[in-house]
Amino acid sequence: MSPRLRLLALAALAVVAVCVPFMFGSFRVGQFTQVLAYAVAILGLNLLVGYSGQISLGHGAFFALGAYVAAILIADHGFPHLLTVPIAGAFAWVAGLLVGLPALRVRGLYLALLTLGLAVATPPVIKRLDGLTGGAQGMNVALPEPPSGVGLAQDQWIYFMTLAVAVVLFALVAAMLRGRVGRALITIRDDEIVARSMGVNLALYKTRAFAISAAYAGMGGALYVLTVGFVSPESFTVTLSIGFLAAVVVGGLATVSGAVLGALFIVLVPEYAADVDEALAGVIYGTVLIVFMYVERGGLVGIVRRLGRGLGLVGRDNNTRRRSAHAQVTGDAAARPAGDGAGARRRGLRTR
Repeated sequence: MSPRLRLLALAALAVVAVCVPFMFGSFRVGQFTQVLAYAVAILGLNLLVGYSGQISLGHGAFFALGAYVAAILIADHGFPHLLTVPIAGAFAWVAGLLVGLPALRVRGLYLALLTLGLAVATPPVIKRLDGLTGGAQGMNVALPEPPSGVGLAQDQWIYFMTLAVAVVLFALVAAMLRGRVGRALITIRDDEIVARSMGVNLALYKTRAFAISAAYAGMGGALYVLTVGFVSPESFTVTLSIGFLAAVVVGGLATVSGAVLGALFIVLVPEYAADVDEALAGVIYGTVLIVFMYVERGGLVGIVRRLGRGLGLVGRDNNTRRRSAHAQVTGDAAARPAGDGAGARRRGLRTR
C-alpha cells in the first residue's frame, strides 16, 4: 500500500473510531470500549506469539493482575483512573519477567503447558487473597466521570479515554517493530540458529518480549476495569486466555491491526451466535475458528489484504517482505566469516 493510501486508510479509521460513541447506544458503546481493552492485551500476546514465536496460554493471568492492581488502587487508595494503567503495566511487566526467565528453558508445547498452569491457578489464588481482592465476591470500582463542560455521557467519555490510551500503545508497538527489536524478534522466530550467528542475544530478546507482552496484557486489564467497573475471579478463567490466543489467530498472526479485529471477534461473535441459537453458541463460535484455521490462516487481516490486492490497492504483504528480508539475512550470515558481529551491528541488531 502506498504511503498516501495508508494515510487515507488511517484517517478513515480515525473518523470511524471517533464517530462510534455517537452512533450507538450505551450498551454497544460499552462493548466497543471492551474491544479496545481486549485489543491492547491481544496486541501484547501477538507480539509474543506472532513476532517472537513463543506461545502462551496464560495471558489471562497477566490481564487479571493488571485489572486487580487498577481496582485496588482506585477503590482502596483513591488513585486517578488513568494513572493506574501504567502502574498495572509495571506490575505485569515484573510478573512477565519472572515467568519469562524460567520459560527460557522450555519451548513449544512445554511452554504452552507452563503458561496454561498459570492461567488455571489464577482464579483460586484471587479467591484466597480475599482480604486484598474481595475474594469470590469481587470488587466494585467507581467508573470515571466526564469533566464538566465536555458534553459527553459517561460511557462516551470512558470510550474516548480507552481509545486514547490504546492508540498510544499501538503506536509504540508499531514503532518498536519497525526498529531493531522487531527485526531481532522476527529473525529469532524464523531461525534461532541464524539469529545466534548474527549476534542476537536470544535470552535477552525472548525475555524482553515476554515482559512487554505481559505488560500490555496488564494495561489491557486496567482498561477493562475502567470499562466494566467490577472484577471477580470468574472474569479471568482459563477461557479468557484461550480466547486471547484465538483472537490472535483470527485477527492475524504477526500483525498490529489484527489485534483489533481479533478483539471484535471474541466480543461480538459469541453474542451474535447466541442470538442465532443460544444452545449452539459454542458450536458456532468453534466452527468459525476452524474455518479460519483451514481457509484463511492469515486471519481477517489476510482477507483484507487479499481484497486489497484484488483491487490493486495493496502490493506485497508484510509476510512476503519479511520472508524476503529473512532470505537476505540468511544469505548475509552464510557469506561472512563465523563470529563476525559487524553486520548485525550495521543492521541495528543487538550483539552479545
